[in-house]
Amino acid sequence: MKKMILMLAMTIGLATVASAQNYAVVDSEKIFKSIEAYNTAITELDNLAEQYQKQVDEKFEAVETLYNTYMERKASLSEASQKANEENILKKEKEASEFQESLFGSEGELMKKRLEMIQPIQKKVFETIEQYAQQKGYDMIIDIAQNATMLYYSSKADKTEEIIKLVK
Repeated sequence: MKKMILMLAMTIGLATVASAQNYAVVDSEKIFKSIEAYNTAITELDNLAEQYQKQVDEKFEAVETLYNTYMERKASLSEASQKANEENILKKEKEASEFQESLFGSEGELMKKRLEMIQPIQKKVFETIEQYAQQKGYDMIIDIAQNATMLYYSSKADKTEEIIKLVK
């Protein structure tokens, strides 16, 4: 009799634990790509990055040209002139690196523009996911986009399409 009561208690306990794990999965990448404003922003940012890269390349090409010219004339220059040229080249190279950092660095222009354009879209998507989870009673929403550790999930748990409908 004790074994039967113990087995019944264990079965009820396992059923309670299993039902308490209420989760869903979404593919945030698919959600973002379904939003036209996101796609437009990404295209604009890519174009801006390309423009910035051309500007950076021009600055480094100027440094390289300066260096090559110096190397061709180095033998005919005095020691003081050589030192002045070398300092000038190093200064120009440092300026080019600082310019590159001002555009592409973690606090650079491209990052600022990315935050300005993408952050409101991300906020809307994340708020929609949170509201959806609260309405449907989910304890956890797992993002499966580019997640190398997700080994398996049931397609019944994938709520990506529902979130896409809500975001739009």
